[in-house]
Amino acid sequence: MKEINIEKLVPGMALGRTILNDKMVVILSAGTLLTHAHITRLKYLNIPSAYIKDGFDFSQNYRAVEIIFNKENAFVKKYNDIVAEASDLFVNVAKGKGEVVETVGEAVKESLAPTVRESGVIDYLYTLSNISDNIYHHSVRIAVMSGVIGKWLHFSDKKINDLILAGFLHDIGKTMMPKNLISRRPGKLKPEEYEIYIQHTINGQDILSDKNNISAGVRAAALQHHETMDGAGEPFGVSGDEINEYARIVSVANLYDNITTEREGEVKQTPFDAVEFIGKNMFSTLDARICVPFISNIQNSFLGSKVGLTDGRQGIIVYYPDGYSSLPMIRIDDDTILDLNDERREHDIRIMEYNPR
Repeated sequence: MKEINIEKLVPGMALGRTILNDKMVVILSAGTLLTHAHITRLKYLNIPSAYIKDGFDFSQNYRAVEIIFNKENAFVKKYNDIVAEASDLFVNVAKGKGEVVETVGEAVKESLAPTVRESGVIDYLYTLSNISDNIYHHSVRIAVMSGVIGKWLHFSDKKINDLILAGFLHDIGKTMMPKNLISRRPGKLKPEEYEIYIQHTINGQDILSDKNNISAGVRAAALQHHETMDGAGEPFGVSGDEINEYARIVSVANLYDNITTEREGEVKQTPFDAVEFIGKNMFSTLDARICVPFISNIQNSFLGSKVGLTDGRQGIIVYYPDGYSSLPMIRIDDDTILDLNDERREHDIRIMEYNPR
């Protein structure tokens, strides 16, 4: 690991240590592959240097990142365009101009429908989750993820498009919340703040209730995405099939995004942490009929990806043993095959870095 002056950083370098500001707030997590945007942000914050991992050929890694970003350019542009649409929509709804919901919703469905059918879109979302955790970015990511889950469930094109809209509008009720509560984790709110926060589900349904082109499933996703299969959720504590299918799907997408999104003051977790959490809860708070194909498909997307472990070793995911919450088999640099399930039990070794293939 080497300390590199901020002026000598180039895209593709991998952070060896988490960067904190003077208030001990996380700026970038260890393992992040630097991009132009990251470096610009560090310069703006007057960060003098960063620790970079050893063992990387910076020139080759730079070219690899450039290739990835060229491939992603179309997706990133579309993503940013829809984030702008989301921003305008939320501002207009907050001003009482709810009539724009249907027009914007149709445009979002038309734009994202081809995207959710592309391979690699989940990896693109994970890369973009470094950018921002604000409500506009979150809404677009949940729209894409919900559509992808619909594809994995073999839904019709019409139903997938409706799921995209359900994901996009699931938090529309937050337009009526105090701004200081919108970006905070629900688990960190005081009881009286949480009561205000959870009202966004009812407000969301109210905003969508008189829109002729908004389906019952989309309205239900806004109302019920914090409900749980065991009846312990909010706002009404309904359970099982009383929860609309769209809401159950958006709930899984919401959990995955919340776990894997970088937020100030918190170290970003990996997709493996998210999959493990979903696997542990799929027979209690979540719907196993959605979680099983979700986990199976997302594990398949991990195969061939590079990972870094907490003990400093690196490897490639080659196989998943049976069991929907199991951890992968990893081929280490010396061609040793490591069963991470055993390593976790015996030595508490975990995946701390994920680089999509």
